[in-house]
Amino acid sequence: MKVGVIVFPGSNCDEDAVSAFRDQFGCETVKLWHKDHDLQSCDLIFLPGGFSYGDYLRSGAIARFSPIMQNVIEFASKGGLVWGVCNGFQILCESQLLPGALLHNDHQKFNCKNVYIKARTTNSLITTELSLDQVLQIPIAHGEGRYHCDAETLETLKVNDQILFSYCNQQGRETNEANPNGSLFNIAGICNKNRNVFGMMPHPERAIDSELYNTDGRGLFQSLLSSFELV
Repeated sequence: MKVGVIVFPGSNCDEDAVSAFRDQFGCETVKLWHKDHDLQSCDLIFLPGGFSYGDYLRSGAIARFSPIMQNVIEFASKGGLVWGVCNGFQILCESQLLPGALLHNDHQKFNCKNVYIKARTTNSLITTELSLDQVLQIPIAHGEGRYHCDAETLETLKVNDQILFSYCNQQGRETNEANPNGSLFNIAGICNKNRNVFGMMPHPERAIDSELYNTDGRGLFQSLLSSFELV
């Protein structure tokens, strides 16, 4: 698998993503500058976390108009794989590649800590090897991570099995106390209807190295790579 990691002005998790794909999982990995139009024949486009364009206006609202996003939207429309984490998730929602929006955290504070999540479905390329009763400890770092959509969109997400991850406590219960930002329905990640675009607020790329004492994020990458080999 060849992976392209897009770098926007203000991206700060691009090196984390490159290290994850290249050093931990042996993928050919390239950086893609936001002003370019060449996706370099990548199989997966990864939108990393950070503060693209300083998070002015809304997080991801300006990055959505970066030249390379025209190509990412076209790539996704043809079935290409796109994965956005944190700011990347925000950009995907602003680009309408994913439904809904990420609003300011309900407590109006920046959250930077480990949280617990669990997969709500195994019917996606990044969750195929996860268990639905498996609780993962994954870091978050965001000020605008509160997922929101209208009632009709939420019902569609449920019916189409598009909710990938939910915030939960250490026992796997989805409680208000376990929700770090007030996200609707405890949503931590979703996919599009065609199941080739994935977005999530927690950072699995920061939970894959035993030297950091947390490898709970490895399952997402292993799911993706195993699934890609079968496609």
